[in-house]
Amino acid sequence: MTGRIGLALAALAGTLLGGAAMAQTATPQPAAPAARPGTMLLTVFLKHDQSKTLDEINEQLRRNGYYEKFPPDGVEVESWYVVMGIGQIVTLRLPPERLREVNRVLEQTAWGPYRTEFFPAYDYKAAAESQRRQMRQPQ
Repeated sequence: MTGRIGLALAALAGTLLGGAAMAQTATPQPAAPAARPGTMLLTVFLKHDQSKTLDEINEQLRRNGYYEKFPPDGVEVESWYVVMGIGQIVTLRLPPERLREVNRVLEQTAWGPYRTEFFPAYDYKAAAESQRRQMRQPQ
């Protein structure tokens, strides 16, 4: 029995170490975009309706005008991922005064095929780096 457990653990360790080695050789991700004064980030979770097929979801989005209206012209897409079991996660960069416009477009075009969640954020990188430098200095 101990031999079997040892073999199982060795196989698991090999799998994990192999995965770690592969992760180290992965293509590096691009650097985060530089902060732009006067803009905010908005992450939108588009959680798909799992009672519908992908074709049904896409047809309803087409009828709603989603593909023409989202994202609104002039709103930058920072990232757009499909997350299996959830749907899509889109991060937009926009001036704060356009937040309502983005919300309305999604209400008018994405509701039904998707349930939406919104997470507004701001670029904190420069402030965090400054704070770290300051806090690392001896008192």
